[in-house]
Amino acid sequence: MSGTSLDGLDIAYCHFGHTEKGGWQFEILAANTFPYEEKWVNRLQHITEVSGEELTRTHQELGVWIGKAIKRFMKKHEVDPEFIASHGHTVFHQPEKGITLQIGSSYAIHAECGKPVISNFRDMDIALGGQGAPLVPIGDRLLFPQHDFCLNIGGIANISAEVKGERLAYDVSPANMVLNHFAKKKGMAYDKGGSLARSGEVNTEILERLNALDYYHAPYPKSLGYEWVLEHFINPLEKEELSVEDMLATLTHHVAQQIANNVHQLQEFMDSPNHYSSMLATGGGAFNEYLIECIRKYSKGTFSVVLPNELIVSFKEALIFAFLGVLRVRNEINCLSSVTGASYDHSAGVVYGDLQV
Repeated sequence: MSGTSLDGLDIAYCHFGHTEKGGWQFEILAANTFPYEEKWVNRLQHITEVSGEELTRTHQELGVWIGKAIKRFMKKHEVDPEFIASHGHTVFHQPEKGITLQIGSSYAIHAECGKPVISNFRDMDIALGGQGAPLVPIGDRLLFPQHDFCLNIGGIANISAEVKGERLAYDVSPANMVLNHFAKKKGMAYDKGGSLARSGEVNTEILERLNALDYYHAPYPKSLGYEWVLEHFINPLEKEELSVEDMLATLTHHVAQQIANNVHQLQEFMDSPNHYSSMLATGGGAFNEYLIECIRKYSKGTFSVVLPNELIVSFKEALIFAFLGVLRVRNEINCLSSVTGASYDHSAGVVYGDLQV
């Protein structure tokens, strides 16, 4: 899993099975993050601006890099997986134009690590008129059914919930993508624990302007991409004469407000609208103590924010993409039309290499 926050490649070695009652159970047996070197960060950060030839070369070379990282991981942990499920790194995601692109050549990964690769999980959904995102909710439904809401705070924050028998999910707002962008102005890869944001003051004018963006009032299914974040957040906010601390405080409260607002809206449609809800929070943003405090503040006491063990916080997305691969191998549904808006539920993913089932 390679996310939009560009902190690195997450690799998780997972085992899946069934409980006595027929539900799914899982275990993360080993996991590591392979940080991107500065040259890769710069390359991927500007990948939307390069020529077709350079994009193709990066696609191939990133696949080689991922394959070698997997090979090192397998050797270090002495593991022999049946297959690799790869999300790839998103370059373009514009479902309204019918396009999405994740790079990191699957054949290159297969050639380097010697294992079959299942990838291209989003393309079929886009072809079926869907958003191609989010894909994690099938894992939320089947692996974490004890929680009313599942929130992932990565480069973009997304949420999923079971509402009247249907799984609903969508991107809530930008998160680490913008927080990390401004933290770097202080020479920090990210705002550790939200300490910079905690020391700043919220600019109410900017906060209100961000909260008024059309996306937040659009119906779901809906999803966000880097291009949208660049246009509506990074580019205009770069022009503001605001200290890094104040900008981070404003953005942190914005993300927290949007998360709480969306939970409150979804609670109104749940079978028991007055039910006190449990929300599982994972992703890098779950380590941002100040952001979690702000979410709890704006929850108004109607839901709890549950932080699982560190392994699940950091590797839940990698875990679920492994699970998407398992479902694909079994030809079972791994992409929900109620979530993406596609014309029907389907089993997404393409197999590269010979897979022995």
